[in-house]
Amino acid sequence: MLTKKQHELLLFIDGHLRRTGFSPSFDEMKDALGLRSKSGIHRLISALEERGFLHRRHHRARALEILRLPDIEVPPPPAPSDSPTPVPDLPSPEMMAAVVEVPFVGRIAAGNPIEAITAETARIVVPGDMLGKASHYALEVTGDSMQEAGILDGDMVIIREGAHAADGQIVVALIDGEEVTLKRLRREGGEIALIPANSHYETRVLPAGRVSVQGTLAGLIRRY
Repeated sequence: MLTKKQHELLLFIDGHLRRTGFSPSFDEMKDALGLRSKSGIHRLISALEERGFLHRRHHRARALEILRLPDIEVPPPPAPSDSPTPVPDLPSPEMMAAVVEVPFVGRIAAGNPIEAITAETARIVVPGDMLGKASHYALEVTGDSMQEAGILDGDMVIIREGAHAADGQIVVALIDGEEVTLKRLRREGGEIALIPANSHYETRVLPAGRVSVQGTLAGLIRRY
């Protein structure tokens, strides 16, 4: 059995991982649960680890992995009533789909930029609830420049296709129409900064005309 706060934290981490592909910061977890200090989050995470719900990759920033979610308790049926029972809305076909196929279009560097994205070479099956209505594609990550955002060498990232991104989003950036890389984006006047999540790499600042956004990070798949 989990306490109410443990259950809330586990669901918050799971939702954040599904939305962004990496685990939330301790400040984000503290604010989400309404706690005053991060020490309470440390205790909750340790308790979830001990119970086998969560795994923490030590010596790596924001590297939490959900091992399992608690079983959903089914409430007992309501007592008979003379009032008619309302019929719930049926889920949409998109919500009912358990898995979706997206095109796999090659590798992307989380390090020094490599070749541009190629044409589709295969299709990857991903959970349907990871995607929205936009078009998506999959890329295999090479390099370690985004490891502090929880994106490791060999991971498969799911990219929401589009040419627009907000500051702070992790994007697929195409440089000079030739090189492609996975970085966090920040606009600085007429320039674009491509920011790694690894202190061993430097931020690249380029004229905005040299960089085009090919999509934003929608999710991550990791094989063991």
